Amino acid sequence: MQSVGRRLGYQYIRHSAAPISSFKSAYSLPDQYYGADNPRWASTLATKGVGHLVRKGTGGRSSVSGIIATVFGATGFLGRYLVQQLAKMGSQVLVPFRGSEDSHRHLKLMGDLGQIVPMKYDPRDEDSVKAVMAKANVVINLIGRDYETRNYSFEEVNHHMAEQLAVIAKEHGGIMRYIQVSCLGASPSSPSKLLRTKAAAEEAILRELPEATVVRPAVMIGTEDRILNPWAHFAKKYSFIPLMGDGSTKIQPVYVVDVASAIIAALKDDGSSMGKVYELGGPDIYTMHQLAELMFETIREYPHYVKIPFPIAKAISTPRELLLKKVPFPLPVPTIFNLDLIESLSTDTVVSENALTFEDLGIAPRKLKGYPVEFLIQYRKGGPNYGSTVSEKISPKWS
Repeated sequence: MQSVGRRLGYQYIRHSAAPISSFKSAYSLPDQYYGADNPRWASTLATKGVGHLVRKGTGGRSSVSGIIATVFGATGFLGRYLVQQLAKMGSQVLVPFRGSEDSHRHLKLMGDLGQIVPMKYDPRDEDSVKAVMAKANVVINLIGRDYETRNYSFEEVNHHMAEQLAVIAKEHGGIMRYIQVSCLGASPSSPSKLLRTKAAAEEAILRELPEATVVRPAVMIGTEDRILNPWAHFAKKYSFIPLMGDGSTKIQPVYVVDVASAIIAALKDDGSSMGKVYELGGPDIYTMHQLAELMFETIREYPHYVKIPFPIAKAISTPRELLLKKVPFPLPVPTIFNLDLIESLSTDTVVSENALTFEDLGIAPRKLKGYPVEFLIQYRKGGPNYGSTVSEKISPKWS
């Protein structure tokens, strides 16, 4: 009897417009999800974003925002902060991963029960990518690599994978927002292969999905970053750090949590960020030498530098690139002596004068000095609270 009742109910709903219209009046969902005349798989990106879906929830961890986001690259540096912010407002996050079962374990605690859904996939298998995107209405691509390996080149990871995701999202038809995370300084004429492939990815994505949003974060600083951590580790081990060139290259480092907040702000707006490119840099511009000074001050070590001219630094880094695909075993991961990183440091990387920035998304980025670099206290000799620096000495105020 139950099965007969379900069939009769389905036929009634299918042939009657009144129940659907009343349901749509109660919940402001997009029209392409209803009726046989507008099948889901034939729709395109929603013109007004997902702002109306976000407002459906109460805003807390146990609410239902209506967002089902597939976050490619969620197990990486930026991914953990983005997943946390998505989950705390009641979104369901699909986490594609290709590594071990432990690679996503830390993410599952960030959302309510069942809201963080790990899904194993193969980025080279189109059907596998379609499967992790099938139930989503938002796609965020964080996939990127700042060095090449024997199996994955810059061109494949940063360009072809991003283009493939855009094509599949276009075919999907139910994707309301697509956000691509690129790099500040991405340009076809950049000396860095990483930045050239990121620029090619941006062009391919906007060609397939003109409504996509592109964000270009500067060098990101945080607990798991790939600039201050390698420096501090090297300084503790060898009592100095190498500076490429004379250390005068200008960068605009940004706190990783601010980048995650900017992506959420773009996702929650009324669609005004669709089809736009944002350059996300911190409030202060540092030379490499000044950033190293901040690192030494935080770990409470006397600063020692060895300035290495760019030609010599490239010569030191080149053997790995030459042998990368010629030896039958994987080579060590480059940290400071990364040839492509050295190439990118030959030019300044700061936010363009007329670019859209944090301000256009309603975000005020935090200054680097202070909490954003506090994770470096783990490298202090004698423990986090040992000793003090001039900047940390507080003069008593007498009333």
